[in-house]
Amino acid sequence: MDGFINKLRSLDAYPKINEDFYSRTLSGGVITLVSSVVMLLLFISELRLYLHAVTETKLVVDTSRGETLRINFDVTFPALPCSILSLDAMDISGEQHLDVKHDIIKKRLDAHGNVIESRQDGIGAPKIEKPLQRHGGRLEHNETYCGSCYGGETSDEECCNSCEDVREAYRKKGWGMSNPDLIDQCKREGFLQRIKDEEGEGCNIYGFLEVNKVAGNFHFAPGKSFYQSGVHVHDLLAFQKDSFNISHKINRLTFGDYFPGVVNPLDGVLWTHQTPSGMYQYFIKVVPTVYTDVSGHTIQSNQFSVTEHFMSAEQAHFQALPGVFFFYDLSPIKVTFTEEHISFLHFLTNVCAIIGGVFTVSGILDSFIYHGHRAIKKKMEIGKFS
Repeated sequence: MDGFINKLRSLDAYPKINEDFYSRTLSGGVITLVSSVVMLLLFISELRLYLHAVTETKLVVDTSRGETLRINFDVTFPALPCSILSLDAMDISGEQHLDVKHDIIKKRLDAHGNVIESRQDGIGAPKIEKPLQRHGGRLEHNETYCGSCYGGETSDEECCNSCEDVREAYRKKGWGMSNPDLIDQCKREGFLQRIKDEEGEGCNIYGFLEVNKVAGNFHFAPGKSFYQSGVHVHDLLAFQKDSFNISHKINRLTFGDYFPGVVNPLDGVLWTHQTPSGMYQYFIKVVPTVYTDVSGHTIQSNQFSVTEHFMSAEQAHFQALPGVFFFYDLSPIKVTFTEEHISFLHFLTNVCAIIGGVFTVSGILDSFIYHGHRAIKKKMEIGKFS
């Protein structure tokens, strides 16, 4: 048994030295103190990394299909009234959403940017005192009101009971409304008068769009849109204005839900109109993003990059539609962010590496200083006796 214990004792990699043979120095004490502080700081840094989650980033090919893209927006037009501002969206698949009204809210703003009490959607409020019937006569007490569409009806039974109904019928026909005062409904509802009353006002429009996950665009522009000879145009004649100020501030624009660390480059962007009329374009590259937190909760969202361009009416030879356009395309690469904690064994390994590394380096430095000091002292003693 004693032989086994002696063999085991011979394997000791840490031989002990009698304290009588220790030689303690000032430099050794300083190095010990400094190395202890360094070890403590590195340990605290490693502990913080262990306690906080780290985010791992990966790039993968986006293989998702059949999904939709949610666009959240909040845009302020300080010089464009709500009554003439419209929102359209379309994509390369041919799907169109013209004059979008659902899931969006418009707020009228005065010249100082203060919110004016909102009105009901549409132009004015219809007055019912004997409106003009489709057959040409005035409404009587025992009749049901059915207004004329002024050539825009698609059937004999179709009625246009408001100015908005007539404008919609004209849009479907691809016509513009040159003089609203010639339309009984628009004249009764005070279409032009309301536009004049809102002169100098601004508009804050916010909400969201749910579109196909393909390349497309959405834009804010004055007038009701329609197609004429295969070209997307807006009816601007009804407003009897030569130019439109499309100065705007993008308070918020996101493609999907918020996730930690996301940066939306257009948030807070302000552009002031300098020329009489023109088209402001944003070209956006949308990058699909998946964020998974430490609890396993996944957020499907998007990031984007953007470039911008302004085209004045003179540059486009009067073919540029005044408005703010957002053209977006999707990247085939998806970014995944995954939050995860460092394992305890990894943390323990790093702590041991810190202690061992600092201890070894400080020992080498102490040995270098100690032996260097002894060598210099020895040479000085030799020099005295020679």
